[in-house]
Amino acid sequence: MRQLEELNLVDNFLVNSLTSHKVYGEPAARCILECILGRKLGKIKVIPQCIVQGEDTDKHGIRMDVYLDEEDGELFDMEPDNNDGKEDVAALPKRARFYHAKLDAGSLKAGEKYSILRNVVVIFITTYDPFSLERMVYTIKNGCIEVPELPYEDGARTIFLYTQGTKGNPPESLQELLHYMEYSSEENAKTENLQRLHEMVTAVKRDGKVGLAYMKSFEIEERIMEKGIAEGKAIGLAEGMEKGIEKGIEKGVIQGKINDILDLLNDLGEIPSALKEQITSQRDEETLRAWLKLAAKAESVAEFTKQI
Repeated sequence: MRQLEELNLVDNFLVNSLTSHKVYGEPAARCILECILGRKLGKIKVIPQCIVQGEDTDKHGIRMDVYLDEEDGELFDMEPDNNDGKEDVAALPKRARFYHAKLDAGSLKAGEKYSILRNVVVIFITTYDPFSLERMVYTIKNGCIEVPELPYEDGARTIFLYTQGTKGNPPESLQELLHYMEYSSEENAKTENLQRLHEMVTAVKRDGKVGLAYMKSFEIEERIMEKGIAEGKAIGLAEGMEKGIEKGIEKGVIQGKINDILDLLNDLGEIPSALKEQITSQRDEETLRAWLKLAAKAESVAEFTKQI
């Protein structure tokens, strides 16, 4: 287990803890996003670990690491990602497509005109090169294949930022920010803005509530895996060990997350029956993982309910 002090801003737990912090969340998110966009932002609302559920319990939802709503402006989803598995990297474009679709589907009310649909920018910050061209910035927009110069603005934009990219003449401020996000130490906070960001990161790491939530999340993940392996071995006696362990881990991880969410909420107070039903019927592992982290941080059942 890595110590909390060793985490960098490309680690989900730290970026979520920073941007959800009651004191430092908004200024930290603003500092990062303004540097990426190269412009000042208006009034923003930060929603860390925002969850958009599927239309039904068996449909895939999404968990956004940092969701930002600029008043009278654009919507942003910021996703630090240091998982460089081949399948995950190859699926990034479709993942971005799905995120855009889910965000669009939830932002237009019945009867509203398409013209008021908000612009959405999905930003992936990766410690690996998603397209193997050594660029720091890859900006993706829809366009016409036959007439590339044809103006076509649908308001959707995806930005892939490779922390170690060298090509494309990226702004020096962006290079310094991405290097700091991958290696979040004092010596890498080379500008005044980054020094302020580092002060906020340091304060969050020293926050006792954050430390407790980190220990809880690690212990819970470890316990879930142990449960899954044990159940998998039992199933394996009847179905073949390899297949059984795989099936058991999958089933055990999902049920384990449900149980631990309920255990954490029970410590906070009585769980309403509707909320309990919502949790126990959920089968999307990514959604349950997000709920588990929220439950570990929540100070009340009402706070947890509001966040999901």
